[in-house]
Amino acid sequence: MVGARPFSCGTIIKYTLRIADRARAATTPKKQFMPEHKIPDGSEVYGDAVLYDAEDKQSQDDLPFYLAAARRARGPVLELACGTGRLTLALARAGIDITGLDISAPMLALAKKKAGKGGARVAFVRGDVRSFRLKRKFKLIFIPFNSMQHLADRVDLENFFTSVRAHLAPGGRFILDVFNPHPGYFVRDTEELLPVSCYKDPRGTEQILVEEQYSYDRATQVSRITWHYTRGRTRFASRHLNMRCFFPVELDALLHYNGFKALKKYGDFERTPFDSASPKQVIICRKA
Repeated sequence: MVGARPFSCGTIIKYTLRIADRARAATTPKKQFMPEHKIPDGSEVYGDAVLYDAEDKQSQDDLPFYLAAARRARGPVLELACGTGRLTLALARAGIDITGLDISAPMLALAKKKAGKGGARVAFVRGDVRSFRLKRKFKLIFIPFNSMQHLADRVDLENFFTSVRAHLAPGGRFILDVFNPHPGYFVRDTEELLPVSCYKDPRGTEQILVEEQYSYDRATQVSRITWHYTRGRTRFASRHLNMRCFFPVELDALLHYNGFKALKKYGDFERTPFDSASPKQVIICRKA
């Protein structure tokens, strides 16, 4: 459901002014506007689906890749961790028979609302990717946007892969994409705030700036992230985001020992061959 984005809102001046006001803002009581909501790994950024959707709209680089994969599948498609339906609805509008599954009730509620307004025919299902049971099989199952990084331990991953295998039709494909871990992140100053996103408030007229605070848990290979949300010059919420890091050879082994054969591994959605400089790990698999 989630991934870091470049700071591209064009409001550098506002950001500079906000830094100058940080001391004053830090002493101002911060009213919370975002509802409390956690998924099983403790991540909290999915509670306000409207706000998440406004941010998520900025990410479109993966859509052509997944649309092409869905068309090649020539059969039903399942998107895991579909969120508010950014990819699900786009594929449905392109004529793909697609089902979207997510564990977050607020995200699914907005996805269904968007589907109703747009006239898209999509089955949205609330479920846990570690234990879902649907009454059909799929020619393509994919988990996009780094969402597999919410699965932190071995048992969760084994259950997830078992559920995927159980729902793949003969000859079907499974696609995942996660970050390729960059060592530079692991030594970041844990007090440092970096801008990762900026977008128009979907409920108002001001810009919302999202700044990231990062620390790396070496024992669990989990990035412990806090996103701080500022509207205008007022910080109105802070939410935690946990993302397990999968190192390339480790990920290859996880797939192998959980019954998958990797057919292709790319470093981005342009299908560039994967190497050490790749920002992403995009892997197309089949059952072994």
